[in-house]
Amino acid sequence: MKNIPVIMIIFGGSGDLAHRKLYPSLFNLYEQGLIHDNFAVIGTARRPWSHEYLREQVSDAIHETHDQVDENEVKAFASHFYYQSHDVTNVEHYVTLKKLAQELDDRYSAQGNRLFYMAMAPRFFGTIATHINDQHLTGSGFNRIVVEKPFGHDLASAEQLNKEITASFDENDIFRIDHYLGKEMIQNIMPMRFTNPLIKNIWSGEYIKNIQITLAERLGVEARGGYYDTSGALRDMVQNHIFQIITLLAMPEPKDLSSDSVHQAKQELLKSLIIPTPEEVKKNFVRGQYLGSDTTFAYKKEPNVDPDSTTETYVAGKTKFTRGPIAGVPIYFRTGKEFKEKKTRIDIVLKHINNPYGQAHSNNITIEVDPESKIYITINGKKIDEPGIRREDLTYVFSKEEMAKVPDGYERLLHDVFVNDSTNFTHWSELKRYWEFIDAVEDAWQKENEAGNPEIAQYLPYRMGPKEADNIFESPTEHWIYE
Repeated sequence: MKNIPVIMIIFGGSGDLAHRKLYPSLFNLYEQGLIHDNFAVIGTARRPWSHEYLREQVSDAIHETHDQVDENEVKAFASHFYYQSHDVTNVEHYVTLKKLAQELDDRYSAQGNRLFYMAMAPRFFGTIATHINDQHLTGSGFNRIVVEKPFGHDLASAEQLNKEITASFDENDIFRIDHYLGKEMIQNIMPMRFTNPLIKNIWSGEYIKNIQITLAERLGVEARGGYYDTSGALRDMVQNHIFQIITLLAMPEPKDLSSDSVHQAKQELLKSLIIPTPEEVKKNFVRGQYLGSDTTFAYKKEPNVDPDSTTETYVAGKTKFTRGPIAGVPIYFRTGKEFKEKKTRIDIVLKHINNPYGQAHSNNITIEVDPESKIYITINGKKIDEPGIRREDLTYVFSKEEMAKVPDGYERLLHDVFVNDSTNFTHWSELKRYWEFIDAVEDAWQKENEAGNPEIAQYLPYRMGPKEADNIFESPTEHWIYE
């Protein structure tokens, strides 16, 4: 694997994301040789850490995520880390950061390559991007920036942030990261669709009745009440994770697997995304909040949550496209807190066909993303010892040995940033379209709130969300497959 020279600056280097995900992933890439001799990482944050203390934290992060490691390798890897106490609002600190980056570039022969990672509170993204530009932190080689979600709070804020970032970086050098696109079964959607004649030939409205996407979370908001009450399930989960999945399911086949071709196919699809009217939002969307139980608070009683909050902890809705292979097919989605179990799955529901057996059910294709990774097709067959039809699953699943080899989503995506492959990242034109859809729903809900009659369903924890979500289907014979 090619050894890529680079100086990486992590804004938020003392944070949880860096500790849990970035440092272990970088270590794996170091062991693979993608980064090795000619790289350094500068961690920045407000805390008054030293280089030595950051290296201890990096070492701890690796030991927490790896069962067995070569201690000499860990020590050698950690020696490439440096710490700079940094107030992102203080221009002088960027001058100091620039000086350290240049010193390390010379020391490690990094060839002027810079990688910036925004791993801190989103409200600082614009400030950081602005000062990277006005203090000329970019190097003489490649310059790339990784931006965590959420990318804005609505379309207007996303456009402003994009303007600030593109002042320093070209669109092709901006990596808007969504760790869902690094998950094994999400990356399996395109191969499943395009390499199997059995599936590829039925991927149309002629055979597919609907598609259902469920992102269920077992826990409530817990300590994140302050953040969550300003976001909600629609912005927190639908605007990014769910729309990424929808796009992969509905996009036309790209002419090849290059990043440009894949994004061209996605953009062609999203131009035809139907933006809902207020009347369609009322009919096709459900928002809800979880109630309390003996073991959990109700949402409105969670710490740092407004007791009069209208923020949704659950949302179900519908999307459609006017173009693409499944134009006109309803794609239903739901996500929320306090479900009966943690689960991410996709159900492709095929239409019933006339047959002499009468009682035969439709076939369904299910992709389980979390916590298991598998694809299965439900088919009909003959019962052995009595008349009638039985249902069986044809399953594509990994062994335990194979699952042990599956890299973490962050490791995969960081690898792609280093090698400049933006296939599994979001382009601005795609993100803009997602926000146009989300804003339409949010605006309709806000009008309900202002009128004093918000329709917010209440649901008991540890179940499947509010029963009102059963009413968004176009036909009374349709229902949620995953129950």
